[in-house]
Amino acid sequence: MKRKPENALEIFQLLEKSNCRKCGEKTCLAFAGAVFTGQRKLCECPRLSRDVIERYSLEPDDRNIFEQDREKSLKNLQSEVVHLDFAQAAERTGAQFSGDKLTLKILGKDFSVNTKGELFADIHINPWVAIPFLNYILHGQGLPVSGRWVSFRELKKGREWYPLFRKRCEEPLKRLADIHTDLFDDMVHIFSGRQVDQQFQSDISVVLHPLPKVPIMICYWSPEEGLGSSLNIFFDETADRNLDIGSIFTLGTGLAQMFTNIVLRHGFTKTISSE
Repeated sequence: MKRKPENALEIFQLLEKSNCRKCGEKTCLAFAGAVFTGQRKLCECPRLSRDVIERYSLEPDDRNIFEQDREKSLKNLQSEVVHLDFAQAAERTGAQFSGDKLTLKILGKDFSVNTKGELFADIHINPWVAIPFLNYILHGQGLPVSGRWVSFRELKKGREWYPLFRKRCEEPLKRLADIHTDLFDDMVHIFSGRQVDQQFQSDISVVLHPLPKVPIMICYWSPEEGLGSSLNIFFDETADRNLDIGSIFTLGTGLAQMFTNIVLRHGFTKTISSE
C-alpha cells in the first residue's frame, strides 16, 4: 500500500544520505526537498530500492488537485473582499487602512489587499499565508488577545483536526528543533518573534504573530535522561473566534513547512531522526 511522505524530512529519511550527487542535486537533503515540491521524482535516486520507491512514490495528480483547491479557495475569498467595508475591517482586525489598501503585519512583514481583492506583500505570497489573511479580515470577530494559552485541540473543532495538526506541524517542528539549535533564534530575529518566560515548564518558549490577534506560542522541552524531546504549539483562547479552525491549521502547517524549507536551503546534512 502506497503512503505519501508528509514532508521533505520524511523523504530525506528514506535516502542513503551519502550526497553522491548521481541524481544531479548537491545533497540528499536538496533532492528530498525537490521530490516533496514535485520538481523531482523519488525514482530518480539511483540508490533507492524498488520496494521503497513503490511504497512512497508521490502521486502528482493528487498534489495538483490539492493545489487547485487552494487556488480556488483563494480566488473565492478575493472576490468577497470587493464587498468588504475596509474602514470597519481595519478597526476590527487591527489593520491599517490607507488609500485603497488594508495592511497588517504577518510575522513582522507588511501584507495588504486592495478594494479589488489584489494582494501585495513584503514576503512571498502563497496560499498558506493569503487564505488565513483573507479569512481573518473577512470573518474574524476581532476579539482582543486574552493572554490565556490553550492547545490546538482545545479550540473549537480542534480535537478532530488535531491528529493531522500534530503530524504536519508539531512533529516536523520538533525534528527541526532537535537538530537545528538556532531554530528559535531564527524565529525571534527573522520573523519578529520574542522569547517569553518559560511556559508550562518548557525549556524554550517563543511567541510569533502570524496575524495581529492570532499569536502562536511554540514551547520546546529538551531531551532529559530517559525522556525524548517534545514540542507543542499553543494559541490564545480567542483564536477560534478571530480565525476559523481550517485557517489556524493552515497557518501552523505553513510555518512548519517554511522553517523546513529554510533548513533545506541552508543544506543541513545531519541526519534527522524520526520518532
